[in-house]
Amino acid sequence: MLEPVINFFSRIFYYIGRGIGFIIGIILLPFVWAGRWYGQRGIILKAVLGLAVLVWLGLYGYFFYNTQTWKNFNPDYIVAYNFKNLTVPVGEPVPSPTQAVDTGAAKTCARSAIVQVTADLTDFNVNQNGWISSMILYKLGFFGVDWDNTPFFDNKASFQRGINSAVRRTAIELVDTLGRVRGTSQIDADLQKARGNLQFTEDAWYFGLNPFGPKTPTPSYYRSAVKDLRTFNTKLESCNAIFDARADNLIQFIDRIANDIGATSAILKDRSENNNYGWFDTRADDRFWFAYGQLYAYYGLMNAAQVDFKQVLDEKHLTPLWDGMDGQLRSALNITPWIIANGSEGGWLFPNHLTTMGFYILRVRSNLIDIKQVLQQ
Repeated sequence: MLEPVINFFSRIFYYIGRGIGFIIGIILLPFVWAGRWYGQRGIILKAVLGLAVLVWLGLYGYFFYNTQTWKNFNPDYIVAYNFKNLTVPVGEPVPSPTQAVDTGAAKTCARSAIVQVTADLTDFNVNQNGWISSMILYKLGFFGVDWDNTPFFDNKASFQRGINSAVRRTAIELVDTLGRVRGTSQIDADLQKARGNLQFTEDAWYFGLNPFGPKTPTPSYYRSAVKDLRTFNTKLESCNAIFDARADNLIQFIDRIANDIGATSAILKDRSENNNYGWFDTRADDRFWFAYGQLYAYYGLMNAAQVDFKQVLDEKHLTPLWDGMDGQLRSALNITPWIIANGSEGGWLFPNHLTTMGFYILRVRSNLIDIKQVLQQ
C-alpha cells in the first residue's frame, strides 16, 4: 500500500539529485576544460600560468581576510580614553608639581579630545585595518560587477567610508572654526594639510586610468592626515596652537553634524521605501553599514566634544541632554545583524534594519537640534 508513495518520493529525490548534479556540472565545466587545456601545454607556459594562479589566489586570500577581519572594532572604544577624568579646558595650562616648584619649567597645555579621536579613527581605518575601497580586487569588482551591488565583501568598505565621512566633516570644522580664532588668526598649517589629505578620493590605487599613470594610494594620504592631526595636538600641548572652544563654534559643529546624519537618514528612507526586497536587496547592507560607521565615529567625536566644550556645556546646564544623546548613539551601535534585511515596514516575515537605523539617527539628530537651541538662548 505504501509502495506507490515511496516510489513517488524516490522519483522526486532522484530528479532533484539529477538537477543538482547537472547544475554542478555546468559550474565545473569551465574548470574541467581549463584543466585539460593546461595539461596539454608546455612546461614553461605551465609554470607561468601556475604562478599567475598562485598570485591570483593569494590576492583573493588577502582580500577575503581584510574584508572579514575587523581589527579592534569595539562599540565601547571611548572607554579607553577615560574622558571623565579630563578636567582642564582644551588649550589651557595643565598644573603640575614640577611647575609649582620650578617656575622655569616648560608649560604644558591640555590637548584636544576631538583632534585625538579624529586621528585615532583614521588610524583605525588605514593602519589597524586594511582600507578596502582602494584595494585592486575591490576596484575590479566581482567579475566586473561592483562589489557594492553584491551581498558580500562590501560591508567593511561601507563601514570605513561612514567613519571617513564623519572624520572629513570634523576636519573641515577644525580648520574653519575650531583650530583658530575666527577673523583674527591664520589657519593652522597642520590642520589644513590634514583636511586636504582626508578629502582625497577614497578609491585610489597605485595605478589609475583617469588620469592614466601611477598614483599615490588613498591610505598614504590618510596616514599623512593622522600625522598632521597628531602634530597639531602636540603643538597644542606645548601651548603653541589654538583651539577656540566658544559656544558659537560648538553650535556650528553640531549643526554640521545634524545636517550630515540627516542626509544619511534620507538615503536610508529612500532605500527602505523603494527597494524593500527583504534579504534580497543587495544594496541595503551598504546603506546600513555606512550609517553605522558614521554613528560609530560620531559617538567618539561627541564624547570628545563634551570634553573640549565642557565649560560651555556646564554654563548652559547641558550635560544631561548631552548624555542622553550619547545614550542614543551607543544604543544604535548595538544593531549588528549578521544579514541586513530591507523588508516592508508593515511586513511580518522580513525585518527592516534600515528603518531601525534611521530611527536612531533621527533620535540623535533631534537631540542635536535640542542642544543647539539651548546654546542659542
